[in-house]
Amino acid sequence: MSEHEDLQLVGDFPFVPKQERAQQKRNSLLESGRELFIKNGYEPTTAKEIATHAGVAIGTFYRYFSDKRQLLMALLQDQLDKMLPPEPNWIRTNPEELLAAILENHYKQLEQIGLHQVLPELIIRDPELAEVLIQSRKNWHKRILAGLQLAKKKGRTWPDLELEMVAWSILVILENVPKKEKEVGQKTDYMELAKLICRLVFPPKGMTI
Repeated sequence: MSEHEDLQLVGDFPFVPKQERAQQKRNSLLESGRELFIKNGYEPTTAKEIATHAGVAIGTFYRYFSDKRQLLMALLQDQLDKMLPPEPNWIRTNPEELLAAILENHYKQLEQIGLHQVLPELIIRDPELAEVLIQSRKNWHKRILAGLQLAKKKGRTWPDLELEMVAWSILVILENVPKKEKEVGQKTDYMELAKLICRLVFPPKGMTI
């Protein structure tokens, strides 16, 4: 079940297709919108451009979507959970290797979706979307905090950790990996990233706490 299931991003669609051919047209519009939003930005992209890119008439666009915002929100509704940072597992035998593998898979998936590039532009203009993202981050924080609390009960973490702060710190680090790669122009070493995060949680091996 989605963590934001009760926060609907889109209202009723003008028409929800059941026939395969109509579904293909709607999916083509969704994919065209995704590509154009990523390439040109949300604001410059028009419904007419999306329709043209999808190879359909503008009337067909409005048959399925009220406007370009509804189309974008439909895209986000399906992908939002996948765009959030992954949830580490702190009690596995080798959390660093596991976390590195999870992170690499997550950022490859994020790059394929591409919509994270559009979010900064949207959040300042769309309070509803901003609220959904805030709630999603809060839900992620609760999950990661629960994992940290379990690890602490098992005596695996630094004993004096303020776990809520650690959870938020990890989230901020993971959220900014794409920004860091863009600014520095260098791909992330996921094992080094996993080591950094695990050092926030665990003492080095062999160290007495």
